[in-house]
Amino acid sequence: MDNAGIEEMFQGLGPVTVKRMFGGKGIYHLGRIIALEVRDEMLLKADETSAPEFVAAGATQWTYEGKKGKPVKMPYWSIPDEAYDDPDLMAKWVRLAYEASLRAE
Repeated sequence: MDNAGIEEMFQGLGPVTVKRMFGGKGIYHLGRIIALEVRDEMLLKADETSAPEFVAAGATQWTYEGKKGKPVKMPYWSIPDEAYDDPDLMAKWVRLAYEASLRAE
């Protein structure tokens, strides 16, 4: 996804900054990372407070294969499919990501 598309996706939250990182992109709002684009998939930050909402919506948690082949779970989740067609619903999910970022401090 190009930067203009990412900015449009996050418009319900406000302005975002997109930075290239480890083969993907980091998406920041007010200096806090709120999402990653990895292998053409957008992933939103979540924590123990917001992760249950992602699970209930059918989202999946990002994992990668760590040392010795063990999966490592990261605090980023897929965006529920219906949010891609509904700007108000997308705004809800990106706000949850920002709130998780605030709690991470």
